This record gives sequence, C-alpha cells and structure tokens, in this order.
Amino acid sequence: MKIQMPEDVKYILEKLNSAGYEAYAVGGCVRDSILGRIPDDWDITTSAKPEETKALFPRTIDTGIQHGTVTVMCNRVGYEVTTYRIDGEYEDSRHPKEVIFTADLLEDLKRRDFTINAMAYNHLEDEDNGDRTYKNVGLVDAFGGIEDIENKIIRCVGNPIHRFEEDALRMMRAVRFSAQLGYEIEEETKNAIGVLSGNLANISAERIQVELVKLLISNHPDYLRTAYETGMTKVFFPEFDKAMETKQNNPHHIYTVGEHMLQSLNYVRKDKVLRLTMVLHDIAKPETLQTGEDGIDHFYGHPDQGEEMAKTILKRLRFDNDTIGKVCKLVKFHDQKLSLKPEKLRKTIVKIGPELFPLLLEVKEADMLAQSMYKREEKQKELEDVRKVYQKILEAGDCLALKELAVTGRDLIDAGMKPGKELGVALQKLFDYVLEYPQKNNKDELLEFLQKQK
Repeated sequence: MKIQMPEDVKYILEKLNSAGYEAYAVGGCVRDSILGRIPDDWDITTSAKPEETKALFPRTIDTGIQHGTVTVMCNRVGYEVTTYRIDGEYEDSRHPKEVIFTADLLEDLKRRDFTINAMAYNHLEDEDNGDRTYKNVGLVDAFGGIEDIENKIIRCVGNPIHRFEEDALRMMRAVRFSAQLGYEIEEETKNAIGVLSGNLANISAERIQVELVKLLISNHPDYLRTAYETGMTKVFFPEFDKAMETKQNNPHHIYTVGEHMLQSLNYVRKDKVLRLTMVLHDIAKPETLQTGEDGIDHFYGHPDQGEEMAKTILKRLRFDNDTIGKVCKLVKFHDQKLSLKPEKLRKTIVKIGPELFPLLLEVKEADMLAQSMYKREEKQKELEDVRKVYQKILEAGDCLALKELAVTGRDLIDAGMKPGKELGVALQKLFDYVLEYPQKNNKDELLEFLQKQK
C-alpha cells in the first residue's frame, strides 16, 4: 500500500533512517490517508531517543521530551517525533506514572487506543528485514486496523478493559470516532465502556468538552445516544439522561425529549453553536412537564428554564462565554412564535441579535423536522412566510442595529444636545422609531422627529 506523504515527513523519516534508526508516520495520519482523507497533522514514531533526534535536525523544540516527544521544525511547520515507548502504570485514569523507551515498534503500537489508530507507515526500502518482519516494510498493521476499517469497526487494541483503565477519555474517543466515521463500536469494546464509564469522573471537563464537540459536529451527531446507552452522559451530562427517559404524550411529538433532541441534530449544519443548541433546546422539558386532564403533556416555560439549565451545563463543561451566550439565547427563543408583520419581526431580530436570527430560523426548522407530522405543512408554511418577510427586510437594508442609525451621538451634540445619559436615551428612541418606520432612517427626518418630542 502506497501512502502519499508530505516531502517534509519523507525528509524526517529518511534522515532518521540514514542515521541507523527506524522511523514511521503513525496513528491518525496513517488512518486518514488510508481513508482517502487529508490528515490534519503528521506524527512520527522512531527508535531514536529524544537527544538522538535533536542531534540530527537543525531546529527542534522540546514539546514533551519527558515523554519522548521532540517537535522537528521543517519549513515553519512542526512535526512531533516521539520515541517508541511503553507506558508504565496509570494512576489517574489519564496519565502513566512513567514512560519507558523501547526499541520495539510493536511495543509502542500495542499501547495505543484503537486498531485503526495503531498502524505505522514509511516509504523506505526494505534493507535488512531479518526476523523482524515489520522493519521498513511500508505499512505496519499488527492489530487488524485495515480489517476493522473495511468492516467499519471501532475496536480497542488488546483488552479494552485495560485500555480504558489506562485512559478513561478513550471511552469518549471511541464514540467520537464512531460518529465521525459512521462505524460501529465492537461489542467487547462497547461492553467495557459500560463497565468503566464512571471513570470519566476522573477526566477534566475541558477534555470531555473537546471530544463532545467533535462528536456533535460530526456526520453522525445522534451517536451521542451511544454515550447515553453506555452510561457516560450520566457522568458529565445527567440532564440528558433525564431527557432520554422523559416521554412526550403530545400530538406534536413521537419521541422522548432526548431522542427528539438527537434527531434534531441531523437537521442543522455542522456548526458548534447550532449543534449545542439542538442538544440543549428542550433540556428543561423534564423539569416543566405537566399532564393535563386530557392526558396531554405540556411543558410551559421550558425555553426560559432551558436557558438557565443550558448556561449551567455549558459552564460545567468549561465552554467559552461567547459560545454560552449564543447557545443560551437560541435556547430561550427557539419556541417563540415569529410575527409576519415587518415592524414586529424587526424588533424580534434586534432582540435576538441580527447575527443570531438566521441561526434561530435553522433551529426552528430542525426542531419542527424532528417532531411528528402533526400540522407539519402548516408549520413549514409559517416558517417559510417568516423567511420571506426576513429576506425583504434584508433586501430593503432596514436598520437593525444602533450603528446603522443615520444619526450619531456627534450629530445630536452638534444639534445642541449635551453629552450624557440623555444622549443614549435619545438614540434609543430614534432606533425604536426606525424599527417601526424604516423609511425614516435619514438624518433630517430623525432630527426633526426628535425635535417634535420635546
């Protein structure tokens, strides 16, 4: 099998090889190349010790030298070169207590998480094969990675209990890779996750967040279901478990609250804010559930309570404030009825934010498509009519922000108004006026209107 590698990678491999060391591209870059994808980065593994690698290249950075990693700089790009190693005992479900360097490639590969990530490759000629059949022979696949790719399987290298005891984050990575590739998690591997899912409590929220986002923006975001089925969400997202177990006896719905949110994920773009919104938009429904005398379930106030719950969850998972603000606002407004009257719709756009309003329309459509067919045509027509009014507002160039107002604070001062609180009040009054009458957004008419208000 031939894999196309960047010239810099070939140079590093050849340099190490010519000095008498083994060297291979390893891990995700090999997997992605086999899948026909362009790798994000290229990692290299070698029999050379860190100091031996450093001696061969003019510019290196000690990025993780205690773990055997040196970054070799080539043409302003860094390539991590790591010595073959055996990980010692793991004490915290994440980090090995010690790292032991080895001269055996297979010892290095067998410590890796999944078979599809435990392949190595070089482009060098087979010079001295001897008894070591994996030396300098192109692709090294000792654990069935190619077979698992062909069968679309995520499988641990060796005993999955051992792999997950070593690093609990690997359980989230299994689901994430499954979602990214559309693969099934092999039965023994999945069962091991169910046994050890509680160990995720030892993993930092930041690391869980990274895997969760990668899962959600994948081709199969609804595979979050696997994290629920194996007990992982109970550790970092218990509110979702409650949603998965809350039925919706309502003509608008055919799924539980959680399954509805999972289904809705598939109807929005691969955007972090949109996907987080969909997996949180009904998160407060279990808390607001009321069953009427007719047996129909209602969830009054769930958008407002959902906003607060979403903020708590996102903060717990250490998301940045910008993401939290956008997602929470979309959750708050996801169920709001939108007026077809331009003046009212303009006010709603401003309230939500001109930059977020197009996302809200996507959220509302995805929410609808993940519901039952009850009144589906009516809902679709209503949303399409809103989109038409919104498009006309955009085409007309209507003022939707204070900065688009034809009058500035300087204009008001030049007209005789003193700087201070009154200035802001006057600008807001003018903004409200043009939201009602967008054609009036010109300097003369606005100043005249303000004069009449005195």
